Amino acid sequence: MQLKKIFSIIAAAAVCGSLFAGCASNETADNGSGDAKYNIGVLQYADHPSLENCLEGFTQGLDSEGISYELTAQSAKNDDSTNTQIAQQFASKQMDLVCGIATPSAQACYNACFEAGIPVIFNAVSDPVAAKLAESETQAMDGITGVSDKLPVEAQLELIREMLPEAKKIGILYTTSEANSVSTIEDYKAKVADYGFELVERGITNAADIPQAVDILVNEVDCITNMTDNTVVNNLPVLIEKATASGVPVFGSEEEQVGNGCIASAGIDYIELGRKAGVIAARVLNGEDVSSIPYETMTESKITINPDAAEAVNVEIPQSITDRAEVKTAPSEES
Repeated sequence: MQLKKIFSIIAAAAVCGSLFAGCASNETADNGSGDAKYNIGVLQYADHPSLENCLEGFTQGLDSEGISYELTAQSAKNDDSTNTQIAQQFASKQMDLVCGIATPSAQACYNACFEAGIPVIFNAVSDPVAAKLAESETQAMDGITGVSDKLPVEAQLELIREMLPEAKKIGILYTTSEANSVSTIEDYKAKVADYGFELVERGITNAADIPQAVDILVNEVDCITNMTDNTVVNNLPVLIEKATASGVPVFGSEEEQVGNGCIASAGIDYIELGRKAGVIAARVLNGEDVSSIPYETMTESKITINPDAAEAVNVEIPQSITDRAEVKTAPSEES
């Protein structure tokens, strides 16, 4: 099912506390019932389904906690200049709270909002410490916390090995300037040998590099595994088309990528990821100091398969996987 972007939502909120807990300002709107309604800005780095799922989940989390709010959500369209401009606009408007979805947007929001005393919640940040958005796994930085989408790399490698018992080389395409991608690449490097694989990586600087990088990669590997790299995910159809034409299976990192043509994934639920961020945001709006809340990491993963995509590259999905997997097909095939 295709998910609609949410760009203006009204639900519910109450706020007080320290500077970054977000005490209500005199300009905060009233919803007519005497309860304060707070202005929340959401900056989404790119327009692809996993980040849209984060946004959907974020509003679910706020709603589940009875928060009253008016939400302004904007996309940077995978453009760094736009990303910075939107974050600065949120800061100048003195939002009560801002959420950055994906590492570049979380960084931009924090840079823009810290001096303004606006608490920031990050979502879909694979390595908050490396991205300089957390002091450690147990200690938040001043003014920011959130939820990490650190990929379950070992679960993914187990899945690939089970589906492709003869495979030797795994390829990964990633953007060299994305901190989350660089961090995840290191995780793969540390673990691929344990599953009998060799890692072949290809770095890109922008979307224009993808076609040539894929053309090279498909001749070097037995399969490709995708991460949550925003530039790559935003151009996933290019990767899928070229890899499929070469008979190279592509594994996704979450269910929406599988629905868009990857053959399978052992990934996380991005709606649930967003929901957790929304609940944390509610805690801050209800008075907790954002700087005292360590970030959370999703620990649950699920297997998703796309039988049609697997058939297109002559991969037979073992029954042992089918029995415990959720099936995801292309949006045009779903009712």
